[in-house]
Amino acid sequence: MATPVFACLRENFPKAFIVACIKKYARGIIEDGPWFDSIIACDDKTCAGFRQTVKDIRRMRPDMAIVLPNSIRSFLTVRLGGARRIYGYKRNLRGLFLTGGPVPVRDNAGKVKAIAMLDYYLEICRSLDLKLPADPRPELFVSDGLKAKGEGLLRSYRIKPGDMVIGLNPGASFGSSKCWPAEYFAELAGLLKNHFECKIILFVGPGEEGIADAIVNNCRVEVINTAPDKIDLANLKPLIQRCALLVTNDTGPRHFAVAFGVPVVVIMGPTNPLYTSANLEKSVVIRKELECSPCHKKVCPEDHRCMTEIRPEMVLGEVKKLLRDPIKDEA
Repeated sequence: MATPVFACLRENFPKAFIVACIKKYARGIIEDGPWFDSIIACDDKTCAGFRQTVKDIRRMRPDMAIVLPNSIRSFLTVRLGGARRIYGYKRNLRGLFLTGGPVPVRDNAGKVKAIAMLDYYLEICRSLDLKLPADPRPELFVSDGLKAKGEGLLRSYRIKPGDMVIGLNPGASFGSSKCWPAEYFAELAGLLKNHFECKIILFVGPGEEGIADAIVNNCRVEVINTAPDKIDLANLKPLIQRCALLVTNDTGPRHFAVAFGVPVVVIMGPTNPLYTSANLEKSVVIRKELECSPCHKKVCPEDHRCMTEIRPEMVLGEVKKLLRDPIKDEA
C-alpha cells in the first residue's frame, strides 16, 4: 500500500539516490521494483540490530528521510543514521523533532480517523508539495529470475498453462483473530472443486504449517500444499500472479493480489475495513457487523463470531460473482 509513495518519490526526485529501509523478511516484495537504488535490511527490534541498521543508514550519508511508520523507533533510526531532514506524521513526541509532515486528522473524541493506508501514506508526499500520481495504485514487480522460479514451482505442482488456479491463503501473521477456521477453508475447497474445473493452491507462511495440515486433513478434494517448499514473500509474487482468484484472510497476500489485478475475496473479522478501502474494483470484502468489531485484538477474547458466522457458502457466492464463468453446473 506504500508503493504509490515509492513511485511518487522516484518521479519527483529522478536523479536522487533513493534507499529503502525495510524488514529483511519483506525485502523480496520490493526489490524488483524500479524505485530504489539500494535496499537496507532493517532490524530495529534488537539492540544489536538497531545499532547495525543505524550504521548501515549512516554509510549512505542521507540528506533526507521519509518515515512511513508512526513509531518513535523508526524516527530514531534515521535520526541517529544522520538524516538531516526527516518527514513523517507528527504524532506523539516525535512530532517536535520532525522537519515537516502532516498532522493526522482526528475525530471529536481525539482519536486518529481511519482512512485508507494508501491515502494516509501519500499525505506525507502531499505535505511536501510533491506531484502526486494521477491514479495511485499498488504495484509489484517480478524479475525474470523470480518468474522462472515461479514457473518451476508451478510445474512441480503439475499446474499447466491452461489450468484455472484458485489460491487459498489461510494464515495471518497478526494473530489468530484474523484467521477464518481451517475447516471452513477445507469445506470451501470442496465447493470450489464442485463448481469450477480448477486446481487449488494453499499458500502457507512461516509458522502456519499447522493451519495447512488442518485444512488438508479436513479436505475431501485435492489441494496443493506449498508448506514443504517454504515459499517466501518474493516467490509468493509469481504464484499469486498466476491465480485466477485468491481467497484470503485480511493479510499481506491480499495486497499482492490487488497489485497484480487478481480478483480477491477477503474474509475480514477484527480489523477496520477503512484502512484498506482503496483500489477495491476486483475485491470483495466479507465481514459481519457486530457490536464487538472491529476490535483489532490479536486473539479473540470471546467466541470469534466475526469469522465463524461467515460461512463457506457465502464465500463461494462471492467467488462466483467475481469469476462469472462457472465450468461445472452446481450440484
